[in-house]
Amino acid sequence: MSTQTPKKRAGIQSVEIGMRVLEALAGLGGARPLAAIVRGCGLSPSQTHRYLASLSEAGMVQQDIHGNYDLGPAALKLGLSALARIDAFRIADEKLADFRNQTQSTVLLAALGPEGPTIVRWHMGHPPVVTSLALGSLLSLVNSATGQVFLAFRPEPETAGFVQAEIARNATIDETHVEKIKAGVRERGMAHVDGTLIPGLDAKAFPIFDLQGNAVLAATLLSLPNPREGGNSKSALQLQAACKEISQALGAPHMLQ
Repeated sequence: MSTQTPKKRAGIQSVEIGMRVLEALAGLGGARPLAAIVRGCGLSPSQTHRYLASLSEAGMVQQDIHGNYDLGPAALKLGLSALARIDAFRIADEKLADFRNQTQSTVLLAALGPEGPTIVRWHMGHPPVVTSLALGSLLSLVNSATGQVFLAFRPEPETAGFVQAEIARNATIDETHVEKIKAGVRERGMAHVDGTLIPGLDAKAFPIFDLQGNAVLAATLLSLPNPREGGNSKSALQLQAACKEISQALGAPHMLQ
């Protein structure tokens, strides 16, 4: 017994350290060099590199062409599996499937994951929408309708890192622009982006609130642009009503439904 205990403890410690590295990487909001991960996890460069190598073999981490590290496909699969076990996801997914069947409209469901707004379910309508987006795709927090819902209806500490990363990557975005987007989405109760993220497609996104009044999910209607409709198409109003019903089922405060 005594001879096995140190090995067992070492194994557990290795898992804990590996999770430290993963959490540091996830908190960086995108692909980052080794030095940034070292600062985040507090390990030595050589130790961090060894763990990253092992995590890469397991598919939890991947490197881009510049040698920067990011979360890998196994990490994404694990995250999506965890989301699938949440009651909010099940309730929303069933309701949106009904919406698609009734309207034949294309709708996607997204959650705010460790790397940003992430598509977790896709209900294709008829005729189908042609797009490169798919299950697991990451969306801009600032420039996508889906992301803007989380920007407006999630606590600022949860979105600040993503916002700063987008500002650093895009010279056309600044704090004033971000605050204007947030104010507009809150006033309308939804986000509407016409062809910015996906050329030729109109996106209208609505929040799904949880018991604490935060947007735990976002439902986004994709369609061909119609300037005369704005955000008030028949399908958009039906989706908005569906999201309010889902929020009610999740115990959201009445004022947010």
